[in-house]
Amino acid sequence: QVQLVESGGGLVQAAGSLRLSCAASGLTFSNYVTGWFRLSPGKGREFVAAISRTGKSTDYADVVKGRFTVSRDNAMKMVYLQMNSLKPEDTAVYYCAATSGLFVTTQRSSRYDYWGQGTQVTVSS
Repeated sequence: QVQLVESGGGLVQAAGSLRLSCAASGLTFSNYVTGWFRLSPGKGREFVAAISRTGKSTDYADVVKGRFTVSRDNAMKMVYLQMNSLKPEDTAVYYCAATSGLFVTTQRSSRYDYWGQGTQVTVSS
C-alpha cells in the first residue's frame, strides 16, 4: 500500500521559513517523480514544485521561484520543500504527490498517481 505522509506545516509570520517533509512508503521511490501542490480557498489546487527521479531536475511555479526549494533523498524515501520568505498568500494546505509517468517533471496534477493527506501552512501578516 502506497503512502505519502506530509509533515512540517504550522503557523509562521510573514518573511519566516518552514520546511515541509514527505515520507513515502510502499513504492520504489526512485522510480517516481514527486511534486508539491497547495490548495487554498478561492484558488483551487495549485502547482508549487516538482523534482525528477534523480533530483537533478526541478521545476517551480513562478510565484514561489527563488523562495522555495524542493529536494529529495531517495535512500530515505523523502522529499522536502524548503519555504523561505513566506507571504500570507502562501497560506494553504500543502500536498506531496508522486507519479510513475514518463516525465522528467510535470506541473499537471492529473498526472500524479498518489497523494498525501496534506499539511496546513498558515502565514500571518
